[in-house]
Amino acid sequence: MSLSKFFILCVLHQRPMHGYDVARAVEATTNGCCSPTEGTIYPVLREFEEGGYVTAASEVVSGRERKVYTLTDKGRAAFKVAVEAWMDVTRCLVDAEKMIAGAPGGDGSTGGCCA
Repeated sequence: MSLSKFFILCVLHQRPMHGYDVARAVEATTNGCCSPTEGTIYPVLREFEEGGYVTAASEVVSGRERKVYTLTDKGRAAFKVAVEAWMDVTRCLVDAEKMIAGAPGGDGSTGGCCA
């Protein structure tokens, strides 16, 4: 799963929201590192909806209709799997950083996920 998809699941795990809120929440969650556009967000939300990971309900706010996306049980399960997978990647990056920095445990041994 790409990081952008992961972050979309992450913010929707916190609460239901519409596309613009998803984009702003991803930006806030990543401290501005990931700033998705609406052109990025909506295709992913449609993909998630078609896959059964989110549901979309229309609501009218200030005379404008917008879709509010909510994670389904399948979406929450996918988020859990994604967290576990990205934690494995994170451990590998930490191991690699130790090897580069010559930190303790970074002696080039064959331990860790990068073996």
